Amino acid sequence: MNKPLQVGVTGGIGSGKSLVCKVFSALGVPVYDADSRAKAIMTTDGILVSQIKAEFGDLAYNTDGSLNRSYLSEQIFQYPHLRERLNALVHPRVAIDTEQWVNQQAGYRYVIREAALMYESGSYKKLNASILVAAPETLRMKRVRQRDPQRTEDAIRKIMEAQMPEEEMRKRADFIIENDEMQLVIPQIIQLHQHFIAHQ
Repeated sequence: MNKPLQVGVTGGIGSGKSLVCKVFSALGVPVYDADSRAKAIMTTDGILVSQIKAEFGDLAYNTDGSLNRSYLSEQIFQYPHLRERLNALVHPRVAIDTEQWVNQQAGYRYVIREAALMYESGSYKKLNASILVAAPETLRMKRVRQRDPQRTEDAIRKIMEAQMPEEEMRKRADFIIENDEMQLVIPQIIQLHQHFIAHQ
């Protein structure tokens, strides 16, 4: 049984990558959301839980076993080296989970892997192709403010600064979906969908 092509979708915060992935999903393409899977693994993978506790202390988890997100966010934004440390613990476990998931999708022409830090983590090297969802920073800021009113502009800017600059991502991407509210997004997605189906 042929393994499906693996296509990554990434983009900075507020670029609209989740929306793009919803459209691929509506076209019948399996989508692996690395960020939400990572969040799940951080509470269900025993090895990872003990590694995080060893690195960040018991405060990293609430008494009910859920992740203490506010504590962790505070730590990694205050001390950037800790973000790298956390990523170094999480990414290998997500890689194992991804591999198992891809093996379950035999029969599909291609699958989508959505990840915010695809280029930063180096996981794009294991993909057959990568798509960048691009949007101007001012527009991304506006979208995140509307979506997450609890986040301050300063907090959003910190997240943006922690991500690879878009011009760098553009150099690494095989395909780019422009989500700048001047070009229609769905025709761009359908064109890529047809391309991946034809090139299996």
